[in-house]
Amino acid sequence: MLANLSSAVLVSNCVLIGSCMKTSHDPLLRLIAVFKFFKCAMLIALGVGAFRLLNQDVGAVAKHWAEALRLDPGNRFVDAALGKAAHLRPEQIKKLGLGSFLYAALFLAEGTGLWLEKRWGEWLTVVITGSLVPVEIYEIYRHLSAMRVAVLVMNLGIVGYLIHRIRSKRGAMRV
Repeated sequence: MLANLSSAVLVSNCVLIGSCMKTSHDPLLRLIAVFKFFKCAMLIALGVGAFRLLNQDVGAVAKHWAEALRLDPGNRFVDAALGKAAHLRPEQIKKLGLGSFLYAALFLAEGTGLWLEKRWGEWLTVVITGSLVPVEIYEIYRHLSAMRVAVLVMNLGIVGYLIHRIRSKRGAMRV
């Protein structure tokens, strides 16, 4: 009788206040989700910044920021970036802003799915992140840098971890 009463209380708590919800979360999955949310926020900031530049002289703004950050204008990379910024057309700036918002939406969807530990979020992240691996390899082939290799290794780690997680869940469901 006491066992039936305690199980009835447990069931009523689950239904009324949701206390039976899963409380153990995968910390690595949460870390990946936070990383996706961070990239989403950065892309939103980039998009907003791009649209704010539409009615301004982009070259002058870029030069101002280069001076404010005390970048050497004689540096060939800084000089090249300033030259490219000076020749940006409004259509290109609009495309940059729109592309940033669209890409941010993908990161938001990935992050949300991972944070909620949804299977679709894991699959979405595997497909999107995995589809960019060939591009990353090509970029490393063109211009080898430690940062590009680090990004590739991190993305391969994320894809590998999520595939392992998806497969282990599928195996657990069959048993």
